[in-house]
Order: sequence, then C-alpha cells, then structure tokens
Amino acid sequence: MSRTNDEDYDYLFKIVLIGDSGVGKTNILKRFINNEFQLESKPTIGVEFATKTFQQQGKSVKCQIWDTAGQERFRAITNAYYRGAVGAFICYDITREITFKNTEKWLSELKEHADGNIVIIMIGNKIDAVDSRAVRTDEAQDYCESQKIGFIETSALDGTNIDVAFNKIVANIFNTIGSKNIKKVVQMATEQVLLEKPKVTQSKSKKNREGCC
Repeated sequence: MSRTNDEDYDYLFKIVLIGDSGVGKTNILKRFINNEFQLESKPTIGVEFATKTFQQQGKSVKCQIWDTAGQERFRAITNAYYRGAVGAFICYDITREITFKNTEKWLSELKEHADGNIVIIMIGNKIDAVDSRAVRTDEAQDYCESQKIGFIETSALDGTNIDVAFNKIVANIFNTIGSKNIKKVVQMATEQVLLEKPKVTQSKSKKNREGCC
C-alpha cells in the first residue's frame, strides 16, 4: 500500500487500539504513523488519534487510528469511542502475562460496545525483549483461533511487523466490507467520526506521568 493525499479518500476506517496501560499502544501508533519510538512515553490520558491514508484495492482509504487509555479510571470515557470503529487491535505485552490474561476482558468489552462485524487482531508487543518473554506465541495463537480473531506479534521499538499489522487489518476490513452491516458502519464513521474529535486531557500529576503506554 502506498501513501496518498491525506485529505483525498474514498473510505474512512476508524481503528481503535485497546489493551492494558503500558503494553505499548502509543508507541505502536507512533511507529506506524511517523516511524518514531519514544522510550519514556507518558500514559495516554483519555483518547488521542492520528491518521494515515493508503491505496487499497484501487480505493483511497483514510485510517483514523484511536489510541485509548488503558487505565481502569478512564474506561467509562473510552467506551463511547468504540462507536463507528471497523477495526480493533487488542494489545498485550509479551513480557507481562497479566496483560495477556486481561485481553479477555478487553475482547468482551469490545464485543459489547462495538459493531458485531468489527475486524479484530490481537497484537503481542515487545518481541524485541525475547529474554523476558512470559507469553508463548503458540499459547496466544491458540487463544485467538478459539476466538476467531487475528493474531500477530510486533515490536514498536524496532518496528517489526508494525506495518504488516496495519496492512493486515485494512485488508481484512476490505474483505468484509461487502456486507450490508459493515457498509453502514463505514458510512457512520465517515459522516460522524471527524465531527467527534476526541478530547485529550493533559496529565496533572506526577503519578499520571509515570510509566509507559
């Protein structure tokens, strides 16, 4: 897929990044959008988003990617942002088993609040930390197969599979876009998402600035 004019597009695909705080959602987004990585990234507060436009199957597709806070205290805020999403990445940190176990609740929340036809891919991030791996690849693959969702492992630090993950989700969305339901969701996103720019709340305490998201 190649880059095109960001303001000229046939489709707008809203894609959300969800998962526990500190699994690397923000750096996954930064690596994909600007090929950047911030070693001491601050936790996302509320919701932020970025866009990138591609050519896919002869159409220009603008991806609006929403980076949601993983902290429990922001769950009520972020729930509303599932509306209009046609793709979702559920992210965990391969070095922290609890973040993988918690993907079950994220998947449950996604199914509760998002459209039933949303394309879901699970991301196991931080594969550069191979010596600290706590979640086996085959374990995660088996779980994703049982849930009928996609799976990929990435490293936002060195960029491994970041572009592949986004290319895959956009292609999968196109593969399902023929259904009536997904067309409605895409239309809703195109008409409403840009009018609902997420509020970005700045951190007000040292505690909020600790950690990496």
